[in-house]
Amino acid sequence: MSFNDPLHDDVKPVRTGLGARLRAYFFTGIVIVGPVAATAYIAWWFIDTVDHWVTPIVPRALLPDTYLPWHVPGIGVIIALVGLTLLGFLTANIAGRTLVRLGERILSRMPVVRGLYKSLKQVFETIFSQSGTSFRKVGLVQYPMPGWWTLVFISSKPGPLVSGYLPEGEDFTSIFLPCTPNPTTGFYIYLPTKDVIEVPMSPDTAAKLIMSAGLIQPEGQAMLAGLAQNARKPSNVPA
Repeated sequence: MSFNDPLHDDVKPVRTGLGARLRAYFFTGIVIVGPVAATAYIAWWFIDTVDHWVTPIVPRALLPDTYLPWHVPGIGVIIALVGLTLLGFLTANIAGRTLVRLGERILSRMPVVRGLYKSLKQVFETIFSQSGTSFRKVGLVQYPMPGWWTLVFISSKPGPLVSGYLPEGEDFTSIFLPCTPNPTTGFYIYLPTKDVIEVPMSPDTAAKLIMSAGLIQPEGQAMLAGLAQNARKPSNVPA
């Protein structure tokens, strides 16, 4: 026994041609294989680069390639990890700290190298310090004009040398405004703290959002909609 549904009598199944199906299969394959291939390529490039840097300074007797008929990748990476860990362990004791201070004293007497070394040391200490708070928070600011909102990485408070030249009676925060699609480039800006809206988003999530120009939404549309809604509140808009 069959029943006729007048509401669906005129609905016909949509048929797709062979070319459309093949095109859909092709793009599906790219979506699946592309990230895996790109990740494998970057990992292989990193391992190969470190191997070429480390293995030339290691005695041939300690390399497995000397005894095997094929190349073993990743030996340089393992040696580098072990060496850096051992160096950190030795530096933690009194003798290691003495050697480090002696090396820094020698570098401090070199006119050109001195400034470069101090700058790089500060950068590495800021990035890899476990107790630091720089670039561990994400915020929203109005840029490049009022009403336009962009994600920024919240840094630290201005130092005494800079804060002495900023307007008095107002609290300032230093922020890094990254560019798309390369978040390692951008602008370092001092803004009034009241104009920076801190958002519950990790720096990794913000970096993915910036690099993909909004195509990748790791935390979902609901959170971003809430952030945009909070940003539109009159109390957050600077006078």
